[in-house]
Amino acid sequence: MAAITAASRGKDVVIIERNKMLGKKLLITGKGRCNITNFCDVKTLIENTPANGRFMTNAFYRFTSQDAIDFFENLGVPTKVERGNRVFPVSDKALDVVSALTRYLTDLGVTILYEKVVDAKKLDDGFWVKTANGAEFTSKKLLITTGGKSYPATGSTGDGYRFARKFGHKVMPFRPSLVPIVAHQFLAIPGLPAPAVSVPALQGVSLRNAGISLHDVSGIEVFRDFGEMLFTHFGVSGPIILSATAHVQDVRGYQLIIDLKPALDEKQLDLRLQRDFETHSRKRYESVLKGLLPRKMIPVMVELSGIPSEKPVHQITHNERKRLGFLLKNLGIKLEKFRPIAEAIITSGGVDVQEIEPKTMESKVVKDLFFAGEVLDVDAYTGGFNLQIAWSSGYCAGSSL
Repeated sequence: MAAITAASRGKDVVIIERNKMLGKKLLITGKGRCNITNFCDVKTLIENTPANGRFMTNAFYRFTSQDAIDFFENLGVPTKVERGNRVFPVSDKALDVVSALTRYLTDLGVTILYEKVVDAKKLDDGFWVKTANGAEFTSKKLLITTGGKSYPATGSTGDGYRFARKFGHKVMPFRPSLVPIVAHQFLAIPGLPAPAVSVPALQGVSLRNAGISLHDVSGIEVFRDFGEMLFTHFGVSGPIILSATAHVQDVRGYQLIIDLKPALDEKQLDLRLQRDFETHSRKRYESVLKGLLPRKMIPVMVELSGIPSEKPVHQITHNERKRLGFLLKNLGIKLEKFRPIAEAIITSGGVDVQEIEPKTMESKVVKDLFFAGEVLDVDAYTGGFNLQIAWSSGYCAGSSL
């Protein structure tokens, strides 16, 4: 985006790309569909950018999500808006986005060099850059858009942080964000012993309409959301889990509370259970659960509730029914840690934005040095917001070169 913007203003632009192709990371966004942006106003963009969203205010106004949609539509990539205002190509192919950008770069005469930069320094009248094969280049301006440390197989291995420090910039501590969570232990229901069953027993179970809340070591709620989540062989993942990780530095000692029936309050759920128990009074307990839960969850919930699976429903006591209701609204999991940063969608942390001019993305430390995208200490929730940060910051940098 920065190269296109600068080249369209008549600048002579060179991209030095360490991969053998452009847009390698872009290809895997949105599970290969490329969640281009989120169709919302600037206020919403800022609200969904918890890490230094205010820094992006000017950039978001200069290149809005509508601008991003119009930009790709004009490049021949028709878009569509899905649930949560997520914007995708109509084709559902990230390759179409990468191809359109690459074609436009070529049309604008941008030079693309597929080499890895190993060194860079400031000269009296510009910059010097050296690549792994020994080639040397000079330029009047230098823009660093190397990404963070997440998904290193795509080329984002933290090189930008090294270059930033060399130029005298402060780099804020980085950690994985929008990343799955390792968890094995269910929390016991009050009055029952610790359960023998573990979280990976639910591997493959996907919940489309779950409510979650995240509680810190003091029991204080730090996050609440509703939507899709997934149980895995190591713990939990899915959109609402990933969003939760953007709110905390570390999840060790935190508790995740899952509401399996968020559309019903406790009283409504108890009335539902009473009706189900009356209708199927002669059936076994585990059979009645088939109308309440995904099949694979039933043996786990039986174990956690402490009610024998073969117990006839008409023999279930008032306290046991209340216990089941509590469990359906408060399935608790003890969280252990984030998965490795290599599995994170984005990196939280990066070049300190206090040292960057927000209107131009130019360094306040070194004149004519610019930064844009994930290398900056700016990150957002899942849903197209992080790519909008890339487009907007890239546009601002490209306009200012």
